[in-house]
Amino acid sequence: MSRIGKKIIILPEKTEINISGGKVSVKGPFGELTRELHPIIEVKVDGNEVTLYPKKLTLESRALWGTYASHITNMISGVNKPFEKKLILEGIGFKSEVSGDKINLALGFSHPVVVLIPASLKVTAEKNVITVSSSNKEEVGQFAAKLRALKKPEPYKGKGMRYSDEVIRRKQGKKSV
Repeated sequence: MSRIGKKIIILPEKTEINISGGKVSVKGPFGELTRELHPIIEVKVDGNEVTLYPKKLTLESRALWGTYASHITNMISGVNKPFEKKLILEGIGFKSEVSGDKINLALGFSHPVVVLIPASLKVTAEKNVITVSSSNKEEVGQFAAKLRALKKPEPYKGKGMRYSDEVIRRKQGKKSV
C-alpha cells in the first residue's frame, strides 16, 4: 500500500483542479499545469480535498498510486510558488550570460557554449549564479541538470558548475617531497 497515495491533498486558496478525459489540470496564481493520468489511477475532488485511488490493487497500480499523488502535489505547489534551482559557476574565466532565449556560457573550452532556454522556464544569471525557475518541477530539475552536465565540478580545485546546496568532496593533490 502507498503511504503517500493515501494522504489527502489539500488545495490552497486561488487554486483550481479539473479532471477530464484522463487529464489533470491545475490552475493557480503562477500558471497552469496539465498531466496525463494513467487509467489505473482514479482522482476524486471533494471541495478543497483531492484523493487518489487505484481502480484495482495490482503491483503496478500500487507503484503508480504514490507517484501520481506526488505529481499532483508538485503541480499544486508549483502553481502557487514557483520552483527554483540555483547553480554556482566556479573557476577563473567561467562566465554566464542570458540573452533572449539563450544562455551563453564560457566554461574554459576553446569555444563558447550556447544553450537554448525552454519557453516555460525563467533563467537569470547574476555574476556566477544561474537561477532557473518555473512552476513545473520536472522542467526546472531537468534543465538545471543539463546545464550542470556541461561542466561538472572537479574534486581538486572545485572548478565547474554545481548546485547551490551541493557539497563537493575535495581530494588532496600531489604531495611534494
